[in-house]
Amino acid sequence: MTREERVLRTIRRESIDYLPSNIYFASPETKENLRKVMNFETTKDLDDYLENHLYITAMMDDIFRYRGDHEFLRKMEQTPFAKVDWEKGILYDRWGVGFSIYTDGINMIHFPLKGKSNEEIDNYQVPDIHIPGNFDLAEEELKKYSGDYLVVFSGYGGIFERAMFLMDYEQLLILMAWEPKLCENLFDKITEYKIEQAKMAVKMGFKIGHACDDLGTQNGPLISKEMFRKYFKPRWKKVFEIFKSAGMPVMMHSCGNITEFLPDLIDIGLDVIEPVQPVMDFEFIKKEYGKYLTFWGGIS
Repeated sequence: MTREERVLRTIRRESIDYLPSNIYFASPETKENLRKVMNFETTKDLDDYLENHLYITAMMDDIFRYRGDHEFLRKMEQTPFAKVDWEKGILYDRWGVGFSIYTDGINMIHFPLKGKSNEEIDNYQVPDIHIPGNFDLAEEELKKYSGDYLVVFSGYGGIFERAMFLMDYEQLLILMAWEPKLCENLFDKITEYKIEQAKMAVKMGFKIGHACDDLGTQNGPLISKEMFRKYFKPRWKKVFEIFKSAGMPVMMHSCGNITEFLPDLIDIGLDVIEPVQPVMDFEFIKKEYGKYLTFWGGIS
C-alpha cells in the first residue's frame, strides 16, 4: 500500500495497514534547519524519516510559500511571479502584496489596498491565474512524487486570507462590518480565482482538493457565525463543488478553534479538517462530527 493509497483509504474509511501521519512545518526555514542538524541530504530524506504521507506543492502565484528559499527567488525574479527588494527584504507577488523574506513565518509588509478608498478597492483586479508558467512546478512535482506521497495542490491564501493580505486584518474586519457590498465584490473576485484554481487541480490530476482560510483564534472563531454564513460559506461551496464533482475529497486548513463552523463546512462538502488544535475538544468533535470528518492534527 502506497502512502497516497493509505491516506485516501483513511479518508474513505476503508481498511489500512497502519494510520498515516504527517509532520508539517509551518516554517520552511525550521524544516531546513532540522534537515541540516539531522544530516539529511534532502528534505525528502527528512520526510521519509518522519514517515510523512503528504507532499504540498503550489502554483507560482503562491510565491510567498518560497519566501525563505532565496536561491529559488533569484531564479523567479526572471519571471512575472516575483519581484524582490533585497535591501528591504520584501518579496512582492502578482497581487501586489509584499512579504518579509528575512523573518520566520508569513509576515506581510506591504498591503496594496491598505488605506485605499472604497472606489480603489472596488476597482482592484485579481491576477490572471492562467498566465504561462503558473502551474509548471505543481505539474512537475505531481508527476515526481505521486504514489510516494499524496500530493496536495496548495489552497493556502484563501478567500478571507487573500483579502486580508491585500488590506490587513483591521481594515478588512471594519469593512466587513460597515461596507458589506464592497467586501462581497472583492470576495467574489477572489472566489472566481479560487474556482479556476480548483478546476486546474482537477485538470492536472490531483486526487484531493485543498482549501484554506484562517478563521479562528485560540479561543474561538475570528468572526461571527452570521458573518461566516454570509461571506464565506456560499463562496467556499462553489469551490468545493468543483472538487466534489470530480470525485475528490476536500481538505481544509484553518488555524484556531473553528468548532462552531464545522457543521456548515460539513454541509458544503468538507471531508478533512486540518489542524485539530490542542485547544479544541477532541472528544466532542469526534463524537459530533467523526461520522463526517477525518481529522489531521492534534499535536501543536
